[in-house]
Amino acid sequence: MTDPTTDAAGPVPGQAPPPGCPAHAGAVPLSGLEYQQTPSQLYRSLRREHGAIAPILLDGDIPAWLVLGYAEVSYVTSHDELFARDSRRWNQWPNIPADWPLMPFVGYQPSLLFTEGAEHQRRAGVIAEALEAVDQFELAHMCKEIAEGLIDVFAGSGQAELMATYAHALPMRAVVRLCGMPADSVDTDDLVRDLKISLDAADGDDPVAAYLRVQERIERLVKDKRNSPGPDVTSRMLAHPAALTDEEVVQDLITVIAAAQQPTANWICNTLRLLLTDDRFALNVSGGRLSVGQALNEVLWLDTPTQNFVGRWAARDTQLGGRHIKAGDCLVLGFAAANTDPQIWPEGHVGAENSAHLSFSNGEHRCLYPGPLLADVIARTAIETLLERLPDVVLAVEPDELTWRPSIWMRGLTALPVQFTPTVQ
Repeated sequence: MTDPTTDAAGPVPGQAPPPGCPAHAGAVPLSGLEYQQTPSQLYRSLRREHGAIAPILLDGDIPAWLVLGYAEVSYVTSHDELFARDSRRWNQWPNIPADWPLMPFVGYQPSLLFTEGAEHQRRAGVIAEALEAVDQFELAHMCKEIAEGLIDVFAGSGQAELMATYAHALPMRAVVRLCGMPADSVDTDDLVRDLKISLDAADGDDPVAAYLRVQERIERLVKDKRNSPGPDVTSRMLAHPAALTDEEVVQDLITVIAAAQQPTANWICNTLRLLLTDDRFALNVSGGRLSVGQALNEVLWLDTPTQNFVGRWAARDTQLGGRHIKAGDCLVLGFAAANTDPQIWPEGHVGAENSAHLSFSNGEHRCLYPGPLLADVIARTAIETLLERLPDVVLAVEPDELTWRPSIWMRGLTALPVQFTPTVQ
């Protein structure tokens, strides 16, 4: 369990730890293709060597802490007064270049993600109320319609690559329609591409430039909805009594769209992968012993899309999991490691009906209600519709030929090729 917190004299906030800091002796880079393909090995190794809190190095050998334990992640996310979201506290800023790959995640923005206290409650309330107005039955109907249209494109060919043509496309089309954007447009396709680059760029990609393009597109949307409101999330946010500025709405919409698209797309993909490669999983679903909803929940425990999240910043010197955390230190939340913590699942088996996973985080900064419910509607409809339309779908390659995207942050396949009996429209 987490150690009690204590105050202690420490370094001046904003001042980087000295080179060779003993606390980070033996720190492991949170990168590398081997770990990106099988991150569970990295988490087991770190847990075995360091316990629930491990010293790590982010891109450019920037020191941070990876929180691996379920109890410890729960503690950090429940104590905002100790582990806050405003990244301007970070003691490593003097060492961070402007083009640092993780800048889209840690560079302070006036968005919901970095607000705290009363300001966070104000901003979160606007988004929550805008999302609560979404009728889940209407959303399911819309997602069914989108899914049918996407499947129609490849159903007659007998083969498809489901990541690009289905898993990524469906949630993005759903969320842009909820936000008041046209679902079928060049702008939407560009938005998908740039969101993917900003979350985990491949060699040659510029995540900072991609994020700026996303921001420019959302700025145009907010301007359009300010002039011509409609029955959509953006218009409801603009009309809310909290009177958010256009800049605040832009930043918070980016948060909503990014949270809805990439994690949901990979949630769909990871569930389909298990259905196509794990006989136990597939038989339990096809035999009715496991519903698609339960299957999705099991994936959140065992193969969650959001593996790690950066981050929280220590508001003062404190203790966590036997480690001395200095004011301004960065903590990366290891959701995947926490969900498979042997302290809570000693036999390695999780309950499909147990929803106490940390995949949507925890505490005040968890994924806002009803966001997880809406994501579940999108993912469940996507999988149920595909299985109804293509009941004999099988993997088109050997399971060990599937490769994961090169990211320690987001867990998803680069491609999911399948084949099936062609259907006549």
